[in-house]
Formats: sequence, C-alpha cells, structure tokens
Amino acid sequence: MSYSTNPHLPRIRREAVQLVRKGWKVREVARYTGYAPGTISKWVQRAPEHGKAFVPTKSSRPSSHPRALDQQTIDAIVAMRLKHRRCSEVIHHLLQEQGTIVSLSSVKRVLKRKGLLKEKSKWKKYHISPHRPEVASAGDLIEIDTIHIHTFDGRRFYIYTLLDVHSRWAHAKVTPRITAGRTLKFLEEAKQKAPFSFKMLQTDHGPEFAKWFTKNAKQQHRYSRVRKPNDNAHLERFNRTIQEECLYYLKQSPKVYQAAINQYLPFYNNERPHLALNFLPPSKCFQAID
Repeated sequence: MSYSTNPHLPRIRREAVQLVRKGWKVREVARYTGYAPGTISKWVQRAPEHGKAFVPTKSSRPSSHPRALDQQTIDAIVAMRLKHRRCSEVIHHLLQEQGTIVSLSSVKRVLKRKGLLKEKSKWKKYHISPHRPEVASAGDLIEIDTIHIHTFDGRRFYIYTLLDVHSRWAHAKVTPRITAGRTLKFLEEAKQKAPFSFKMLQTDHGPEFAKWFTKNAKQQHRYSRVRKPNDNAHLERFNRTIQEECLYYLKQSPKVYQAAINQYLPFYNNERPHLALNFLPPSKCFQAID
C-alpha cells in the first residue's frame, strides 16, 4: 500500500506524537515505530496542540512544475469556457485561432480543476441498443417517457406517457414516484388497453428504464441517444400536446390531472384529428391499416 493512501498512518503519527509529548526522546520513538527521527520531528511540528486528532497525510502532489501553464493561459481557458459554454475541443480550437498555444489535454485538465468540466458519472452504464426498426405497422415501435411536474408549493409528481409511433395511439398515467417497477406496471396496463401487441420499446436513459425494467419487460428494449430528444420526437410532441390541451389550466394535483387524462385519452385516440395521419384519429388509422 502506498504511503499516501495508507489509512493507518494518521493514527500512527498521532501515537508517535503522544509518546514524544509524554517524555520519550525522538530517537526512542523512531526506533519504536520504525521511522526516521527527522520524520518524527516533522510529525510533532504538524500535530495539533491538544494531541487527540489524527495527523493527516499531506498530498504528494508537487507545488510547481517547470512546464506548468502560466496564469494568463489558464485565465484564457476559463474565460472562453464561461463565455461560450462549449466543450473542451471547441475551446481548444478557439484558443488556437486566437494564437494561444496549448494542448487539448491541458484544456481539459484546467477545466476539471476549476470544476467546469462535466465528467461522465462512474455509476452510468453504457447501453448497447438494437437498431431502430422500420415502423410499418402498429406496435413496431413504442416510445415511453415521463413528464416531471413541479408544483408551486414545492411538491413533485410525474406522468408516465406512452405512444405508438405508427398509429400515434397514446396512453398516460399520473404517479407520485417513478421507479422501474412502476414503469413495468404502467407498461402492462397499456398493453391491456392497446388494440395491438407491442414489439419494441424505446426510452431514454432515465433510472425508471434501467436494467431491471429491460429484463422484465418481455419485449425488445432500445435506448435513445444521449441528449438527443429528437429520437423520441413523436412522444415529446405528445407530451406537449397533453399539457397544452388537457392540463394547462388545471390545478396541479395528481387526482385532478389523472381525472382529466382519463377523459382526454379517449378523445385523443378515437376522435382527435391528427395532421400526420391525414386528419384521422389513431384508432381509425391502425384499423384501416390492419
């Protein structure tokens, strides 16, 4: 175990300092602990006066480097980031256009030290998704998403939404929380109400669509690309429609929203004309095709 990561050293330092303060000579403590006398003396100087706290390990990082970036370059990198809000590669390109010679790795390192670099979470897992199918009939591709509702008094609840890309048939449900289990229950409820079978599901990378949901959904499940809401464009448009046409003027309450959604969905699926479907409602669209 390296010196800087040994978790027992702070306690060993404190015990060595206590022995010196009890009257032991520095060389006696050095022979007893196995460390150099000069090291023991430094520990005594660094130790707090009360002697009860551990003596922490100092960082082994050097305080300077002959090839370190000058402060002017660092300020230019930070200013470029705050001005344009772009990624490291773009900032590096803009700096080169201005005549500032700096490597891409140095730009990333400066942004990371300043807390301006959004790094990938180590808890996020990479999802390998099957190819997006050609949508030729109802049920070929089902998009699922959630709408987050933040009330004026600080409360929060959610709306599960589901849409068939081919027919635009939709389903929605209000829920106080979103979990993989609740998502699966919402999916089973939609299956019972839909007049066609589901073949492939598509969601974003939210925790409510995690690995457990994929394992228990019993359909192929693919993820949309990260930060590409256009992959779920049909459902995103439905999310806007249901909020504008159904929920806009209502009190922000789960019961009120659910009652309104229960009345709106039959109209949306059976009566509302859709421009993308040649002014047909979804129910007539998939009936005519099937």
